[in-house]
Amino acid sequence: MDTPRTDTPTDTAPDDAALSQRPSTPAVPEADQAHSVLGALRSGKRLRTEVLGGLVVALALIPEALSFSIIAGVDPRLGIFASFTMAVSIAFLGGRPAMISAATGAVALVVAPVVRDHGVDYLIATVILAGVVQVAMGLLGVARLLRFIPRSVMIGFVNALAILVVLSQLPYLTGVPWAVYALVAAGIAIIALLPRLTTAVPAALVAIVLLTVVTVVAGLTVPNVGDQGELPDALPTLLLPQVPLTLETLGIIAPYALAMALVGLLESLMTAKLVDDVTDTHSNKGREAWGQGAANIITGFFGGMGGCAMIGQTMINVKVSGARTRISTFLAGVFLLALVVGLGDVVGLIPMAALVAVMVMVSVATFDWHSIRPSTLRRMPLSETAVMVTTVAAVVATHNLAIGVIAGVLVATVLFARRVAHLTQVTRRATDEGCEYVVTGALFFASSNDLVYQFDYAGDPDRVVIDLSGAQVWDASTVATLDAITTKYAARGKQVAITGLDAPSADRHRRLTGNLGAGH
Repeated sequence: MDTPRTDTPTDTAPDDAALSQRPSTPAVPEADQAHSVLGALRSGKRLRTEVLGGLVVALALIPEALSFSIIAGVDPRLGIFASFTMAVSIAFLGGRPAMISAATGAVALVVAPVVRDHGVDYLIATVILAGVVQVAMGLLGVARLLRFIPRSVMIGFVNALAILVVLSQLPYLTGVPWAVYALVAAGIAIIALLPRLTTAVPAALVAIVLLTVVTVVAGLTVPNVGDQGELPDALPTLLLPQVPLTLETLGIIAPYALAMALVGLLESLMTAKLVDDVTDTHSNKGREAWGQGAANIITGFFGGMGGCAMIGQTMINVKVSGARTRISTFLAGVFLLALVVGLGDVVGLIPMAALVAVMVMVSVATFDWHSIRPSTLRRMPLSETAVMVTTVAAVVATHNLAIGVIAGVLVATVLFARRVAHLTQVTRRATDEGCEYVVTGALFFASSNDLVYQFDYAGDPDRVVIDLSGAQVWDASTVATLDAITTKYAARGKQVAITGLDAPSADRHRRLTGNLGAGH
């Protein structure tokens, strides 16, 4: 068994890096690695893990797909078909092995107005256009922007996800028979305790099967999968949306397609990063970005409602089941369609309590409990905690992970700019020829705006030197400030010499000085 390659950058590393702890050995092709597709096919134990992982995910996908179809206002079949085509397509096209993509709540919320105002054909056209936008963004390298997301935002994203998973299960626990609570408790106990005895079969699958058998044999009247909506009884077929190919149509669907593309990419790339951390491997984020787009294009042409990475189901696959390759993702889609089309009556008998138990345990495993320990909070800078809390609050309030991440990044940016701005210092000292001001720190819009007030224009001698050897000029705002300082001295007949600029700062100052306009 070989270790992951170390000579490949993060965004281009092999998809299925091995996870073993053997001493480093020369890098080998992915096909020879134990956690590659071929490596799993050659190992009965690994293959069983992948197959069972895919089966558990398929069972968990069914009620989610039905629920998201209702949110989007479409026939439940569109949610099922979207989950099938997204999972199967991304298994081949995606850059993050073992990650699950399917119909999601975030996408459902974005496209719901299209269905309500214009109909299903416009929805399908929106999904296809969103896929095209995602492919373009992936090829343009948008995935590289993920590096600008701070760690505190990532932690907030993970914690908010765990909270949303629990909140999404509350409807199945409200106004239900007492037997539901007993079944949920039993399911949680099985998932928590069974791994201590054996890991041969995923505990989540055992819980689903046992609780279904108990429900049927005991004749318990509890909510089940069949109550969530009508399951399809036929395979999806290729189709074209019946919409006029005009600029008016483009004007209708473009805003929704762009929103869907951005939300889907952000959730997918964040999920990929999370799986990277869980599995201690790297994934190709650029490939994941355009792969999501291609999967949405395929989904649209098969009449699906579109989607993106599903964080809860991905955690079931990776953390609970231990899957690591594309096999589990592919089989999740195949099993999903086979179950709803071929065994719909049987699947309909699965109690929702079993799936609730699975999702609750996924939430517990996903939440970063270390981040809220008192000892951690005492050591963590207040600004970092504020960013995490902002991310969590925004996600929980909007039920949109993308909005939460954007809010967290904005708060982190403002707090960082504020902190860096206070690191700038100005020191005055007299010289034989006049006086010299020594400026240190990063000069940008937040720190340079107050710089103009640090000089004694009336009291300084006729020659003033501003030494910037300990500072860096980062933007036009700083150049404008330096121009303003020079102008104020010149109005009093005094000369200013700016010295010590490093090469990038000098180049920026040379290009912009005198060209920004008065007062700008």
